[in-house]
Amino acid sequence: AATPVRLLSGGNQQKLIVAREVTDRAQVVVASQPTRGLDIGATEFVRERLVEQRNQGKGVLLISADLEEILALSDRIAVLFGGRIVGILTREQATVEQIGLLMGGITQKEEAHHGAQ
Repeated sequence: AATPVRLLSGGNQQKLIVAREVTDRAQVVVASQPTRGLDIGATEFVRERLVEQRNQGKGVLLISADLEEILALSDRIAVLFGGRIVGILTREQATVEQIGLLMGGITQKEEAHHGAQ
């Protein structure tokens, strides 16, 4: 028997939406806060689907305030401050501290300038 979507838990609704929206036709996936409010199982499901899409050669744009999620899933990380990109890091370059500074608008140039004073 089919269960109406509105009767599913929030996590199962999110999993259904991800499975429905990630199609073979899509070349780019935009995921904005994809795991916010989900339990551990649903979070893992969503993250695995995003990694699968990346592994299939699709572009995945992850927009998230969850630094753990960003560090776990991203190949490159662009940090916005004041509506502008203030830094782009590879996963290998990125640290929580470095991302935090960029989130506060402190670029590497400004950090070097303040450190020299």
